[in-house]
Amino acid sequence: MQWLRRLLGTPPPQQPAQSTLEIARFFDQASQDEEHFPASIDPRIYHVKVVIDHMAGAQRVADIGCGKGRFARLVKDANPSCTVVALDLSHAMLTHVADDLEPVAASMTALPLASGSCDGAYATESLEHAIDIDTAIGELCRIVRPGGRILIIDKNAEHWGRFKTPEWEKWFDRRGVERMLAKHCRKVESRFISYWEDVEPDGLFIAWLAER
Repeated sequence: MQWLRRLLGTPPPQQPAQSTLEIARFFDQASQDEEHFPASIDPRIYHVKVVIDHMAGAQRVADIGCGKGRFARLVKDANPSCTVVALDLSHAMLTHVADDLEPVAASMTALPLASGSCDGAYATESLEHAIDIDTAIGELCRIVRPGGRILIIDKNAEHWGRFKTPEWEKWFDRRGVERMLAKHCRKVESRFISYWEDVEPDGLFIAWLAER
């Protein structure tokens, strides 16, 4: 029935949790695929603008699930005095991170950063790979100081099935993520966004913006 669920766009049944090691191995191998896992991103893409705008003025920022550091690179370029910590589960992905960033190998559910040690943190299409979403959001918020900013960009569960995904990948309910963020943040909002600023969002991508 998996084909039918994808056709209808309905979320899959709950899958057994994948181990962190298995997911790390997947992304170590994926690091060799520059077509689907590139080291750079067009700075004109609206997702980039949302990240840079929400992290504006921060002096220490964490990119959670950074991959090869493509967003982190542009955050640093936009604010050269900012320290950008690039965290990813895959050691192979981190070998591509630029020299002026701070690469750290870590799981999203156990970030090796002190509580309140960052002015901002963001996760762009990486929360979907966390083995425990509620814990990962808690960690994302924990490392940000009071008054700091948090951003998540990820896919809408209502559009599940548009792409082939790893069996552990999760897409999200807009209000559900708002509620998880609200456990830790004083301000939370969300909106649909498109890849391009002048293109009407089709509902696939959601940006959740929060303040501790």
